[in-house]
Amino acid sequence: MSKIIALANQKGGVGKTTTSMNLAASLATLEKRVLLVDADPQANASSGLGVDVKEVECSIYDCLINQVDVREAIYETDIPGLDIIPSHIDLVGAEIEMLNLPQREQVMRRLFRALMADYDYILIDCSPSLGLITVNALTAADSVIIPVQCEYFALEGISKLLNTISIIKQKLNPQLQIEGFLLTMYDSRLRLANQIKDEVQRHFQELVFKTVINRNVKLSEAPSHGMPAILYDADSVGARNHLDLAREIVEREA
Repeated sequence: MSKIIALANQKGGVGKTTTSMNLAASLATLEKRVLLVDADPQANASSGLGVDVKEVECSIYDCLINQVDVREAIYETDIPGLDIIPSHIDLVGAEIEMLNLPQREQVMRRLFRALMADYDYILIDCSPSLGLITVNALTAADSVIIPVQCEYFALEGISKLLNTISIIKQKLNPQLQIEGFLLTMYDSRLRLANQIKDEVQRHFQELVFKTVINRNVKLSEAPSHGMPAILYDADSVGARNHLDLAREIVEREA
């Protein structure tokens, strides 16, 4: 059964894109058919998986705004089973261009429903905002992963995101579930990191993934080489963490 998962947090720098590309690569490593949709104008997930953003002829922007067939925007990556729909800087203005579209919150849902037979998982890397593109992603998704960095101000803004999710459930997508809160950038040596971890687990309980993403140099280096951590250094802590996360998600579906 195919599943669409959005990765969202309007706070920047929480490891959302890192998680998106590494989770997608890990699911593909577990022999799942995976499509990663880069819905962030910065296009970091695209370049992080080896796509030359300057050479992209068809992106998610073209599908949303110009009604281009979504299959024309799908690019293969170096990982078997992992495809990507890249982003483009033009996506910055897409929200304004979409304002006059009929059912503007449902555009992504219509795009991806046609692809569900082709993939086990469709992951959407959202931009760090709660604008119309993110609303589209949450309306299209079955569930949402919320990355939370183990640093000061970690919980700041989460109530706003949860409020947005609640409104979308009420008005646009009653089936939307929280897949889980994912603790990222964790350093067990830091007292603050442990306090944040305890606080998130106490507050959200079973909604918090058992897997924690540790702060890891290889995880930070890999995107600059245009590859996920599992290709850059499969034995690194970051690669193993994301593989554990992929297994945790797959086992829930079993």
